Parts: sequence; structure tokens; C-alpha cells
Amino acid sequence: MTQLFDDVGECVDATLRRLGGRIVLGLPLALGKPNPLVNEFYRRALRDPKIELHIFTALSLHKPTARSELERRFLEPFVARVFGNYPELDYVTAVRAGTLPRNIEVVEFFMEPGAYLDVPYAQQHYLSANYTHVAEEVMSRGVNVIGHLVAKRSVENRTHYSLSSNPDIFPDLLPQLREARRAGRDVVTIGEVHRQLPFMLGGAEIAESEFDYLVDHPRYDYDLYCPPNLPLGTVDYAIGLHASALVRDGGTLQIGIGELGDAIVYCLQLRHRQNTTWREVLENGGLMARSGPAIEQIGGLEPFQQGLYGCSEMLVDGYLDLYRSGILKRRVFPQLQVQRLLNEGAIGERVTPDLLDRLIDAGLPGRLTAGDFATLQHIGVLHAECRFADGRIRLPSGAWLDADLGDRDVRRQIAASGLGVRLRNGVLLHGGFFLGPKGFYAALRDLPESERRQFDMTSVGFINQLYGEDMALRVEQRQHARFINTAMMATLMGAAISDGLADGRVVSGVGGQYNFVAMAHALRGARSVLCVRSTRTREGRTVSNLVWNYAHCTIPRHLRDVVVTEYGIAAIRGREDREVIASLLNIADSRFQDELLRQAQATGKLPREHRIPDIHRHNTPEALEKMLAAHRHEGLFSEYPFGTDFTAEEVILAQALQRLRDRTATTMGRMSSMARSLLRGGAPAALRPFLARMQLDRPRSLQELVWQRLVAFELRDLVH
Repeated sequence: MTQLFDDVGECVDATLRRLGGRIVLGLPLALGKPNPLVNEFYRRALRDPKIELHIFTALSLHKPTARSELERRFLEPFVARVFGNYPELDYVTAVRAGTLPRNIEVVEFFMEPGAYLDVPYAQQHYLSANYTHVAEEVMSRGVNVIGHLVAKRSVENRTHYSLSSNPDIFPDLLPQLREARRAGRDVVTIGEVHRQLPFMLGGAEIAESEFDYLVDHPRYDYDLYCPPNLPLGTVDYAIGLHASALVRDGGTLQIGIGELGDAIVYCLQLRHRQNTTWREVLENGGLMARSGPAIEQIGGLEPFQQGLYGCSEMLVDGYLDLYRSGILKRRVFPQLQVQRLLNEGAIGERVTPDLLDRLIDAGLPGRLTAGDFATLQHIGVLHAECRFADGRIRLPSGAWLDADLGDRDVRRQIAASGLGVRLRNGVLLHGGFFLGPKGFYAALRDLPESERRQFDMTSVGFINQLYGEDMALRVEQRQHARFINTAMMATLMGAAISDGLADGRVVSGVGGQYNFVAMAHALRGARSVLCVRSTRTREGRTVSNLVWNYAHCTIPRHLRDVVVTEYGIAAIRGREDREVIASLLNIADSRFQDELLRQAQATGKLPREHRIPDIHRHNTPEALEKMLAAHRHEGLFSEYPFGTDFTAEEVILAQALQRLRDRTATTMGRMSSMARSLLRGGAPAALRPFLARMQLDRPRSLQELVWQRLVAFELRDLVH
């Protein structure tokens, strides 16, 4: 029997009594962590050094923090308003501060991108693993407690539970947990109820009996972690335009979080809703001239008639936008022959009298099992009033038939009165976890159940790989798959760097990227698309993200496929090294093309006579700005196309602070900016509300006066 608690302290007491002083705590990534419960385990171990606490998890979130006093003044009011009473994880604070006690260990297989580069403990305790391998790692590390945030609801006086935001590895763990318990290993599963979590269906639904303990009290309904939408820039949109042309109608889409994912969604909407305008941007901006052959071979230019199905470890809020736009509309079904016939266009979603004949011809076994019958009834092939017992089917009329669809007469009788009307319970998206802005969670909660059921939250073991008893079905569902991910850098021979640096430090983690790239090569007609910004600027210095070679890679060169930068598309699967290098040079920033070309020729990988075509010699930021300028005047390609939690004042202040950061990245830049701002004089009245938001409208010291002048200088061109 599941034991209920209304206090995390009592739940931790019960766990310690049952397991003793060694706790190996497995936690889901990101939103799925039960923070109050985790903090209680941490505080017990902090108070009692005899308790050993080992935490195994990923993507431990913390509220945004400032790197300077000006950033603090900007961030603190925003964080207080948006993140509210979200409770920080004590172990995260300790890891970042370097104060984790010796009896507590934290191991993560994916870290918040860039947040732990200079945290030795986190770097030393990082576990490099594919997402699909994590369930095995959890068990091999001797995990004896699993904590999970869960949603709860009551239907017809029965209580139901959902893993909501994070089924990810839990469904994959359950069979292993049962096996471990049969072998005598004690593992405690704990759910902490949170009433703001959307109740997600499908694979996320879980029986109460799967939990040993449940903590349920309204005081634990804290504000959910909700990263806001970030502004989209010209580079993001240029990459999004290229990627949107690589998606095949009637196919499958996987995308990730962040600005590039948002830009791709926006450009897919533009392709679907304003196809003429979208084509004009591609044509007038030279995208078709530079990348037309790749687009013709891989993607398409038409609106989405058949629509897309989503299969993504992360359900990002952009998928809801694609759904509302009528793009995410290709449903998949959990039955092999039905899915195969749908893919071939041999059937539609309306159930016709000849459907059983077609299914038999497609390979459906004639003799139905109880499982076969249940699946066909679940998806609407068989009438809801049909029944199955002892190898026989009872029709709505009351007649009983032998459950042998290989018998033509049986099929005829079922077709007369035992078929459904339309296929049902199709799925538009399979997702493993979600994370996003406040409005995203509200939108999921507000979806009518019939629509929410089409967003099936399930395991990464299903989403991120083809292996499994249902492999043939997964292959059929994922037709024309486009797995679109982001990389930090790419080498000219096609390797991608996405998770770490040359010196060994980890930026984030492999996560599921390798899974999706490998799957793109395993699936017929699928493509892996890696999006790379061609340059990056740090401390006033701009460098190329396309490099000759690098001391680390996430995706090896033998899995190269499609690379997209803001300047074009390099389709490099199956190409010789000289062709790969030439293609990637064509989409590099022109400021770095000559040096990259020289490096390739110096090693003998490119002929000395090779020249970069003139059409690819104008890859500059200025050309990109010109490409979008006219359309921005028409209201397209705005900074926040999907809205934001920032106020109008904060949007402008964020731009001003970013400009100031860029200008003052070097010593000379700091001196120049200070001189210009001080010489410019005081702040005009129009800037007062912005300066008041930064508590700089009435400087109380010389330092505040300098800050006021610096910020005001950057605001002048932004405030009209």
C-alpha cells in the first residue's frame, strides 16, 4: 500500500528508517525534481555526517543570477516577478559555491549549458552518457530512492497520477525496479504532488501503487521554474529559414529548446501561413541560389498539407504553436499495419468497409490475440461495443464470431456491423520532458483532454531510439524524419562539437543528440540537421565556429549529414572529404574563409587550385541584415514573435545592457564608452522610467552617476 504524507520531513524519516544511512537518490532532470523533498534529504545529511547522500540527476536548475551590479538591478525584480517562490535546490547552491560536504556527492549527466565551466566539483563529477543509457546507469549505481514531482487529479471519485513534465526515464526504470525488488533489493519510490503541473496523459499516466510514498500538501505547490523566451536575432532567423526549408511535408520533426528552436518554429509557420512571403525571403536573400539543390533534395517549399508528427525528447512550447498553426497534424497510431497503410496513402483516418481486407494484405496476423483486439479497438478500427473472450469476438448485435480475420466470412460480418467510424487515439507528438515559460504550462493545463491526449509524454527509451519489440512500428511512425539540433562548432570535415571544450571542460552534456543523429542514419529518408552559428564574439573578439580541427567532438565525422549556418546549407552525408570541406567553406563567415581555405590546402585535403565560388563570398552580417530589413518593416522577424515575460521597458533595457556589455568587453572599449557617456551629459526625461527601473534615476554616488550615464548613452538610440 502507498503511504501518504503531508510533510516532507516525515517522508524522509520513514525513508531513513527503512534504508538506513546510505541514500542513493535518483532524480529526473529539470522540472521533474521534487525540490522540497530533495532539500530535506540534503539538510539531513548536512546535519548528520553519518548519512551518506549520493544524488544522481541532470539539468539541476537555479534562478538566473547576475554577473555585475547592473545585471543585478535588472534581474532581481524580473526574477522575483517571474520565478516567484520557486525553491532553489540546496545542493546546487553548495556545488556552485564549492561548499558541498564530504558525505554528499552529486553526479550529473547533463548540466545547465555553460553554468559550470569554472566549477571544478561539477566538472569532476560529470557523467558522459547518452540519454538512453541513463536508466541502466541509475540501476548500476545502486539507486535506492527515486524522487519525482507528480500531477494529481480526481475523476469520478478516483485519484489519478501523472509523471507530467518528466516521464523521460521512469517508464524505462519500472521493469528494472520490479526485477531488483524480486531479487531482494529495496528501492523506495517517492512522488511529491504539485497542483500546478499539467496532468499529461499517455505514457506519463502512472498508478498510485508504483509509489511507496506520496507527499501531498498545498504548501509544496511552489511556482514552477519557467525560463522566459529570449530575443531572436538576425542570425537565428537566417538559420531558421534554411532549416524550415529542409522539413518534408508528411514527415517527423524533432527540435530543441532555445532561440534557434523558436526561430525554426517561426519560419515553419511563415512557410505554411504566408508561403509567398516566405519564398520571397528565400529567393531575394539568395538562399535559393546558394542552397536550392539541398532544399530540393531534402525538404520542400510548399505549405504543409499532410502536416508533421513530433517525436522529440523535449516538448518545447513551439510545438503548441505548430499545432495551433495547423502544421502539427499528422497523427501516428500504435498499430504497425495501420500505420504502414497510412504512410502509403492506401487508407485515411475514416474507417471503410474494406479496411480489414487491407490490413490482412498488409501483414496483420489473421488469428487475433486479446492484445491485437484491444489495440484495434483502441484506435477505432473495431467498434467500441465489440467484446473479446476465449478467442472469439462478440459484435454489437450480440453475435459471436471466431477471432480469425484470415477468414473472409468473418471479415465480412465484422465489416457489416463491427467496425468503428474513424481512427481514434492517434498521437501528434511523443515527448520525454518539457520546460518552458509560464504561459506554456498554462496552455498545457488548458488544453481540452481530447487534444491533450494527442501529446503523449512517454519514455526516452521509446523516443530517442528505434530499439525495442515495436521497432518496426517506430520506423513506420517516423517517416521522413528531420532531427534538428544545435552545435557550438563544426570542423571542416563534418565533426560537431556540442557539449564540451578542447580542454576537457563540459559545457552541457551529450543528452540525446547522438541518439538522434544515429537514428537519422538508421531510418530510411531521415536526416540529421545540425545548426551552427558561424561565429561567436567574446570579450570583443569575433572567431569562427567553423574550424579546421578541434580536440573534442560530440558527433564524429563519420555521422556527418547536414550542417546549417546563417549563410547556407551543407549537405555532406556520403560526400568525400574534399567535397565536405568545400561545402562547409561555402557556409562560413567570409571574414574567416581565406584562413580556413589555407588550412585545408596546407594539409592536402583540398586542391591548391580550389576557389570558393563568388556566390559564397559575401557571407557577412551586413548582408543578413539587409535580407531581413524590408520584411521587418512589414512586422515580420520581430525579437519576440511568441511573446515574452519581460515588460516593454525590460525588453529595451536588456538591449541596452547587452550593447554596453559588448562595448566594454575590452579595456579600450570600457575607457571609450565611459568617456563618451560622461561627455554626452545628463539623461533626457524620456529615459527616466528606464533609469528608475534600474534605480539610477537619482544617483546617490559617483559610481551610480557613471552607471546612469553609461546606461543612458545606450538607451538614447533605442527609446523613441
